[in-house]
Amino acid sequence: MNKPLKYKRVLLKLSGQLFGKKEANSIDFNAFNEISKKLIDIWKETGIDLCIVLGGGNIFRGRDRYKNVDEVTADYMGMLATIINGLALQEAFERNNAETRMMTAFPVTAVAEPYIRRRALSHLEKRRIVILAAGVGSPFFTTDSGAALRAAEIGCDVLLKATNVDGIFSADPKTDENAKMLRTVSYEEAIKSNLGVMDTTAFALAMKKQLPIAVFNIEKLDEMIKIVRGEEFSGTLVK
Repeated sequence: MNKPLKYKRVLLKLSGQLFGKKEANSIDFNAFNEISKKLIDIWKETGIDLCIVLGGGNIFRGRDRYKNVDEVTADYMGMLATIINGLALQEAFERNNAETRMMTAFPVTAVAEPYIRRRALSHLEKRRIVILAAGVGSPFFTTDSGAALRAAEIGCDVLLKATNVDGIFSADPKTDENAKMLRTVSYEEAIKSNLGVMDTTAFALAMKKQLPIAVFNIEKLDEMIKIVRGEEFSGTLVK
């Protein structure tokens, strides 16, 4: 019997860089496979409703454009990169026997469903994992903002961000040896201090909807189990 959950419906934001090899602009299919298997185990053990938003940084990010390249075009290229990652993750989920649907913020009907809120809710009720790709479908918004928006729309109880650091730090731990990890942070502090783990638009929307954000290391995916049960975990909670 599953233990009681504090957070039943979960949106997990995964950075695209988690799915790339060490060299730039790459896809690591082993990473998709390993992460999908771990997530399936957690999904089955806890009984959560699971939505996933992917970044595209392993392939291309709009902000990485050359300065003379049109920003809107570059942002759409970044959105297409998230769709490529979404296809790879969906394939890995289904190869590992988890029914999955991918929905995109603008129509790419040959490979995915267009995002319709009521249809996404229906998939969750049918115990399908839902992958939400292409950000919000408009330029100038990050996939973090897309994650916060979709979490609010679908009625998620918590937004999880799995990244390559253990949580939110007072400074960049890669450059400041005195940086300290913060166990809890208020929305206001995250916005005011520009802590950088998510953009201010995402934090502002989460604050408006009182949507808690849990930041943790992708190498410790099992921390998701502690988070959804409301237990102490090795990361940072923004609330």
